[in-house]
Amino acid sequence: MPQFSHLHVHTQYSLLDGAAPIDNLYKKAMKDGMPALAITDHGNMFGAFNFVSQAWKNTKVVGKDVNGKDILEPTVKPIVGCEFYVVKDRHIKTFTKELKDERYHQVLLAKNKIGYQNLVKLTSLGFIEGMYSKYPRIDKELIEKYHEGLIATTCCIGAYVPQTILHDGEAAAEKEFKWWLDMFGEDYYIELQRHNIKEQELINDTLIRFSKKYKVPVIATNDSHYVDRDDSNAHDILLCINTGEKQSTPGFDDFVNDEVQIKNRRFKFPNDQFYFKTTEEMSKLFSDIPESLENTQAVVDKVEILNLKKDILLPAFPIPKEFQVHADANLNQWEFLQHLTREGAKMRYNDLTPAIQERIDFELFTIKTMGFAGYFLIVSDFIKAGRDMGVFVGPGRGSAAGSVVAYCIGITNIDPIKYNLLFERFLNPDRKSMPDIDTDFDDEGRQKVIDYVVDKYGKNQVAQIITYGTMAAKMSIKDVARVLDLPLAESNMLAKLVPDKPGTELRRVLHAPLTIKEGEKSLEEKEAYQQEDIDNVKKIREIYNGNDIRAQVLHEAERLEGSVRNTGIHAAGIIIAPKDLTDLLPVAVSKDSDLWVTQIEGSVIEDAGVIKMDFLGLKTLSILKTALELIKQNHGVEIDLDTIALDDEKTFQLYQKGETNATFQFESVGMQKYLRELKPDKFDDLIAMNALYRPGPIAYIPKFIDRKHGREAISYDLEDMKEYLEDTYGITVYQEQVMLLSQS
Repeated sequence: MPQFSHLHVHTQYSLLDGAAPIDNLYKKAMKDGMPALAITDHGNMFGAFNFVSQAWKNTKVVGKDVNGKDILEPTVKPIVGCEFYVVKDRHIKTFTKELKDERYHQVLLAKNKIGYQNLVKLTSLGFIEGMYSKYPRIDKELIEKYHEGLIATTCCIGAYVPQTILHDGEAAAEKEFKWWLDMFGEDYYIELQRHNIKEQELINDTLIRFSKKYKVPVIATNDSHYVDRDDSNAHDILLCINTGEKQSTPGFDDFVNDEVQIKNRRFKFPNDQFYFKTTEEMSKLFSDIPESLENTQAVVDKVEILNLKKDILLPAFPIPKEFQVHADANLNQWEFLQHLTREGAKMRYNDLTPAIQERIDFELFTIKTMGFAGYFLIVSDFIKAGRDMGVFVGPGRGSAAGSVVAYCIGITNIDPIKYNLLFERFLNPDRKSMPDIDTDFDDEGRQKVIDYVVDKYGKNQVAQIITYGTMAAKMSIKDVARVLDLPLAESNMLAKLVPDKPGTELRRVLHAPLTIKEGEKSLEEKEAYQQEDIDNVKKIREIYNGNDIRAQVLHEAERLEGSVRNTGIHAAGIIIAPKDLTDLLPVAVSKDSDLWVTQIEGSVIEDAGVIKMDFLGLKTLSILKTALELIKQNHGVEIDLDTIALDDEKTFQLYQKGETNATFQFESVGMQKYLRELKPDKFDDLIAMNALYRPGPIAYIPKFIDRKHGREAISYDLEDMKEYLEDTYGITVYQEQVMLLSQS
């Protein structure tokens, strides 16, 4: 049997059209012994970074380097591609009956790094310049400009050459074919597909004649949209979710264009053959053209292995000339940061003690060693700009509040020495990762700061970060129920049987051991299910094992759980790049933002080589800002929040009564209940309560309250622990306490 690799594959990132999770594709490819796997999602590269990263999780040894270390390569070579929407002119976005928006499909595969970069350019420009309706579109002008390093195929039934064969005849199709052949030369392949479609066989016959006449190799592909044949019904349901139709609505024949609308008909694939077939299945399908399978290996051999992970590149930060004393820009930035820190320290500390100076020196040395001076300068700059524009800036959030340098240069407004905060929790030389400074702005002023960043670094270097909304357990049930026409009341009943726990997986609800007695990683142990939850799980399993429409809903919802349903924008994340973003990573556009949006999600965006900043818009800061303005306007009193005493008795009385509506992180009913029980009388009590009122440590709040009021004895496992836990009544509340205890 010849070696074969799939070169035309849609994942779940072909939104509501592909139903194949990337990891499932890899598992099947490895099990089948395929040497490579390509992804060619519609118009985007949403899944490309995760696709390549996933490949590097399963490697094989291919040799030794000069030092005798193993050289590793992915077991299945990842080939990054895209099935583009190609139009005659990407700039035309007004159409009439005479001038229609005719889109053709076109598969392009990245042969090497240059090809990958050109793929990034094309998909980005498809969104930036060619977006119309929901389609990012490119044209031949862009393909001519960015074709280097790319492999092209005649693609599927919806592509230029096949559509010309069907509608304009062989002569016109041959002319079109020659354009692509002239453009791509030896990197152009004739793609043959067999999905039991009459028109496809007509196309194949013509393409085979072109192959013989022009000596262009043929390759066999399957227009894969789901992993297994059994997934075809779930995929059809996904299409119905996309178009808002019921599955019972009859389909029409034109499955190439999902925008075609025919009364009482819906978009539908013609059969169940659009799956990720095995090599054996493809060999049987193309037994009369065995070279079409063998030639896929010729394509695979052309493709260089990609690794898309990169070191982070920071944008250049302009510094005064007097600090440009080194050839290395990083050292110059550190010189400037050192200057700002020492000047700021004089303002922050009346008495700059040797201990404070030692802490500053240690932090500056660490920042220099790790190469993060530019990062601190960038953050300090936009925070200062925000304050200068009258934007309210939060005093500090997260581990960055543990940095004296951040305090001295105005990033934070909290003295970490006063509150015993550790720099090592923020930056640790033993843990090479970028700093993470979350900055709060009043929600009305946040955009002003972002606009400042855009003006400073350039619109093509700043972007927001994409998010992918997936079909979670309850959503999956409701979506499938709607398509299968299950009555709304029954749909809601099924969804309510799924316990309300963060991260609940329908697969575990339906199949995991119920109790600790029944097995490891049970729902009782891992999800902390209570008896009511377990009773509901038993009910939903009984329905799942039945034979009615409710059972069908649950079975299909299980298959579709986790499918990407839509895209959104990260609430806070902004990236700032050192050059045009389309030279670094794929971007898209959104109707909800004037900025570009990355096609790579926030959890891995820094692995792609760009820095992520979090600009959080906080309503509480807007309320504070308005309150101060009203006080000044009505009473002529100007209040500085930084000088308000933290031991004000009247304020503590409000907390003791739980009268904390609209007080950030103290306004929930549960928190107010605990405040009334705690009766805080010092600022440290509020700090501790804020830290404890979170999943996990919340269980220790009653113990904390009882110990404060002497109803429970304060004890320590070891006497040495008293030094670190005395202020919190013997309870480990803070990460800093954990770190200090482990060091001692």
